[in-house]
Amino acid sequence: MAGDLLRTRDGNHARVGFVELFFDLVFVFAITQLSHTLLEHLTWLGVLQATMLLGALWWAWIDTSWITNWLDPDRAPVRALLFLLMGAGLVMSTSLPEAFGDKGLIFACAFASLQVGRGLFTLWAVREHAVLRRNFQRICLWAVGGAILWIAGGVLDGQARLVLWLIAVVAEFAAPACYFWVPGLGRSHTEDWEVEGGHMAERVGLFIIICLGESVLVTGATFAGLEWTPPVLGAFATAFGGTLAMWWIWFSKAHDAASDVIAHAQDTGRVARRAYTYAPILVVAGIVVTAVGDEMSLSHPGGVIDFAMAAVVIGGPMLFLIGAQVFKLAAFGKWSPSRLSGIAALGALGFAVPMLTPLGLAICATAVLVGVGAWETLASHGAPAERAQTPG
Repeated sequence: MAGDLLRTRDGNHARVGFVELFFDLVFVFAITQLSHTLLEHLTWLGVLQATMLLGALWWAWIDTSWITNWLDPDRAPVRALLFLLMGAGLVMSTSLPEAFGDKGLIFACAFASLQVGRGLFTLWAVREHAVLRRNFQRICLWAVGGAILWIAGGVLDGQARLVLWLIAVVAEFAAPACYFWVPGLGRSHTEDWEVEGGHMAERVGLFIIICLGESVLVTGATFAGLEWTPPVLGAFATAFGGTLAMWWIWFSKAHDAASDVIAHAQDTGRVARRAYTYAPILVVAGIVVTAVGDEMSLSHPGGVIDFAMAAVVIGGPMLFLIGAQVFKLAAFGKWSPSRLSGIAALGALGFAVPMLTPLGLAICATAVLVGVGAWETLASHGAPAERAQTPG
């Protein structure tokens, strides 16, 4: 039975199943909730809290993607697991705006049940596979330790919750980097993780699509409720153009080449951990922050720019480009002149803030993204396919 739940490895690209796409729908709602929460609490504390919540959402999603890379989602028990995880994810997403308020314990219990439940199910599913069984023994112990921190933080209030959840989020990020080391059980090895590279690349690409789709939803919903004056129309076109530019940059030839790199790597687990588990979180954060900036520039296209508005309008695209550069470095071991130049241009744009309106600043930030996309497209014509500099 356990062996039957594992994907069949025949050397071909494992397709993403419809049930996996169905599972992702929960995170469309979650990302929308997160962007609205950040918009309503645009302070240093609000940014820290939103970052922690984004970290929780990311690990809930990426850990599930690793599981469906090993397990066959067309098998009834695995499909049932995904439906249960969807339920926990929906509760987590619903309670997200009040996670640092009255619904903290609900959020914590939903996240903890998702992480621990998924790990225990997979441990049962791979019980006949010696290497994966030992790997998931370690993962489950890390998940239980994290669950204790999350639930304890949910019980407590104020600064105590913030501190415990911050430790819990750091532990989520540290676990794969530490190879899930546990005293007495040792550590995992990426060579043993047997990742189907094409599937992992496609899953992350689909999550980026979800985030970009959320940006479109925010832009459309905000625009629909406003009077369609020329400045508002300009802000709408700018916001939509920025979303298109981010899609253009991420789904360039480099994305296809990176998918090929992981699919043919000797150590697919190492590439998957580095390029598809850690690097995309900055891209996701950039898209979320950009959506907040789009909503602010749409609502107030004229007038004076305050610090918070400047930070999100410039910071969102900058975070996106930083994440895109980190991804390229992780996949190919290369620095991208276009992405580095875009980051520098956005940084320099900060000096022009006193001379610009919110709409003008948004136009400039979008122009940088479009410029990076155009640069990479032109540079890719006739250029040889990118390859990783190091094997694996």
